[in-house]
Amino acid sequence: MSAAWLLSLLVFPLLGLVAGVLAGLLGIGGGLVLVAALAWLLPLYGVPEEAAMHAALASSLASIVLTAAASARAHAARGSVLWPTVAWMVPGLLLGGWLGSGVAVRLDGDVLRWLVAGYCLLAAAQMAFGGQRTGVDAATFVPRGPGYVAAGAGIGAVSALVGIGGGSMTVPLLVWRGVAPVRAVGTSSACGVAIGLSTALGYGLKAPADALPAMAMGYVYLPAALGVAVASILVAPLGAQLAHAIGGTTLKRLFALFLLLLGIRLLP
Repeated sequence: MSAAWLLSLLVFPLLGLVAGVLAGLLGIGGGLVLVAALAWLLPLYGVPEEAAMHAALASSLASIVLTAAASARAHAARGSVLWPTVAWMVPGLLLGGWLGSGVAVRLDGDVLRWLVAGYCLLAAAQMAFGGQRTGVDAATFVPRGPGYVAAGAGIGAVSALVGIGGGSMTVPLLVWRGVAPVRAVGTSSACGVAIGLSTALGYGLKAPADALPAMAMGYVYLPAALGVAVASILVAPLGAQLAHAIGGTTLKRLFALFLLLLGIRLLP
């Protein structure tokens, strides 16, 4: 067994620990962190440079399925998942994620990198300076209706292009509509399961047959996806506990700062 493979036994689970905490704390599945890290790491494992960004996106999204599920379970136990909202958004999330992955596999890696970086910076600005709907009780308000199906489709498509579980769109949307930040995070985690499933399948089934070396399904590099996922589910409840301990305003500021730093880091 090569040194690189031995290293992967530690590196990918360590990334999973970070992703799991972020999933519970911010409802984002750690996707943006994973994309940045995997885009740098995967060429060390034989992934061609021109396919590294695609593989980073695909592997991140595949790992988010379990990460988001663990986070959603922890938040649901605390009553902070708005299941009616999830039910309205899931059909759009599944459709948007599937269609978005089909577009992403045809884009150049540098184009994807610019999309991810630009998205991070825009989302950071929205969270830092965006307002919140007034006239609703944030503790009890439950968004629902056909508009959230359409919103889900857009979130799913963009998530496929930038390799996230949708939290950096779902959380700002729900907070803007009047949902308490911690409930927005919990709801976003549940939505992330649908996004991860549809987008990972899209990247796995629509990629060229020889896109990656062995141990891959399409663009999904399985050692990375599984190593991250297994570790992340262990610590997602810790992130959820932290989210409930932090005030709403502080949670929003942490979210904005996180996105700003990632956007700057990903700029080519």
